[in-house]
Amino acid sequence: VASGGIHVWHMPALTEIFGDDSVLQFGGGTLGHPWGNAPGAVANRVALEACVQARNEGRDLAREGNEIIREASKWSPELAAACEVWKEIKFEFP
Repeated sequence: VASGGIHVWHMPALTEIFGDDSVLQFGGGTLGHPWGNAPGAVANRVALEACVQARNEGRDLAREGNEIIREASKWSPELAAACEVWKEIKFEFP
């Protein structure tokens, strides 16, 4: 389970860390979408699908994650709006 402060820019790392057998609990990452809850859910789904597809194609999620999200946002206005709200971020581990 991943929960607490997660949003679309986290999706590459979440996909890499948790794989396919996971529960991703998006609160504010969905509800904070500027167009409402449903577009927020669409943005999260599109980001997840893009990351799973990229992983299955052999792409490196850790290195290419932001690029994968940016590419997917070109055909999903919901994801593009979420990307603008949340901006690019990355996990920082000590």
